[in-house]
Amino acid sequence: MSSSTGHRIALIPGDGIGREVVPAARRVLDAVCERHGLALDYAEYDWSCERYEREGAMMADDALDRLAEHDAVLLGAVGYPGVPDHVSLWGLLIPIRRRFRQYVNLRPIKVFEGLDSPLRGARAGEVDFVVVRENVEGEYSEIGGRIYQGTPQETAVQESVFTRAGVTRVLDYAFDLAGRRRGRLTSATKSNGIVHTMPF
Repeated sequence: MSSSTGHRIALIPGDGIGREVVPAARRVLDAVCERHGLALDYAEYDWSCERYEREGAMMADDALDRLAEHDAVLLGAVGYPGVPDHVSLWGLLIPIRRRFRQYVNLRPIKVFEGLDSPLRGARAGEVDFVVVRENVEGEYSEIGGRIYQGTPQETAVQESVFTRAGVTRVLDYAFDLAGRRRGRLTSATKSNGIVHTMPF
């Protein structure tokens, strides 16, 4: 939904480098808007690991309802020393992904002119691919649990869940993206060892 003055953008700098990249990204967005006569209305939220340490929750109780009032969410980074990763991820990032059906995790990888690549000898333009990853199913399932906690018999079970609808929507996205690029698509799985879910 957009307001009368512009598109509503929720800014969540989060933790660590997020506090550096979100203000920089906002400056870029503002420059684009100025050049093209667009308008953005920002609302910034302090949802983070620091908030968790202060208040015992990564975000406010009504956070997802607040985000639903925006056209887009710009989230910087999640994670902070002293706060377990599962707390930060499941307290902020995963609920946002699930509520708004952000099922594609898109990771473009490119070597730019003037920047050294971690790939020895790669020059600008020689590396240009996109990783399309499932973002809410698979290992992000909440199915499982722990028993006998604190004893030598402590046991943890975590189930990976894949649905035909979930697999299909990610594949459709990946094939469409490949069709708009060079027409190549590679599926990377561990299907030789994970006998049920990966072949599916």
